Amino acid sequence: MEKENILEVCAASLASVKEAAAGGASRIELCSALGEGGVTPSAGFISMAGKVAADAGMRMHVLIRPRGGDFVYDADEIGCMVADIRMARQCGADGVVIGALRPDGNIDIDTCGRLMDEAVDMSVTFHRAFDMCREPHEALEAVIRLGCHRILTSGCAPSAEKGVGTLAALNRLANGRIIILPGAGVNSGNAASILEHSGCCEIHASARRRRDSAMDFRHPGVSMGEAGADEFSRMETSRDVVAAIVKAINRSNCRI
Repeated sequence: MEKENILEVCAASLASVKEAAAGGASRIELCSALGEGGVTPSAGFISMAGKVAADAGMRMHVLIRPRGGDFVYDADEIGCMVADIRMARQCGADGVVIGALRPDGNIDIDTCGRLMDEAVDMSVTFHRAFDMCREPHEALEAVIRLGCHRILTSGCAPSAEKGVGTLAALNRLANGRIIILPGAGVNSGNAASILEHSGCCEIHASARRRRDSAMDFRHPGVSMGEAGADEFSRMETSRDVVAAIVKAINRSNCRI
């Protein structure tokens, strides 16, 4: 039976989760601090998002990443990630999104193995640490041996559109052993082309628009983050952007 292509939406707020559901996303990747590339969200956020996702028939995967920056982790950070996988399961997550590298740019098999042991009954995506690896074909085989179910990747390029050749090569080499999930810079104008040229059938996007703050009073000259940052607007997933991507990929030639 033919099945629609899958859009995973990266959501960093409860409002974004609701918008992803309203736009017709199949799955969400739940995270916080997208400006840092994403970190693990709170237990409360996961629990509330899980209720929204369940009501909408969406699956929910939770990012397991203790901080921004590189993907080389010490023993305390690894312990934190193991505990966060346990917490995500308890809060209703269907899957987790993990990844770790060694200083030489290879996949950290030992660390990822510990995370896989904790996530034994969950769907597991290896995140875009993959795009920082030394050699993607070797990394692909390492991630497959770990038992991950998919790899979120831009094809080791600044965007999935620019990395589509590598995405296609990875998908051919994977040969059904793992799902290649293109992500980075995906929008309604390029999503179908990325799927068609890569041969993939799942795709990842944040599908965001800028939303103005509800604050009427705005204190000038004070920033909670980087100096000069706009404290009175934020990027949130938009149901219209999600729906446009869903429509585009369902017109593409790739079908599961």
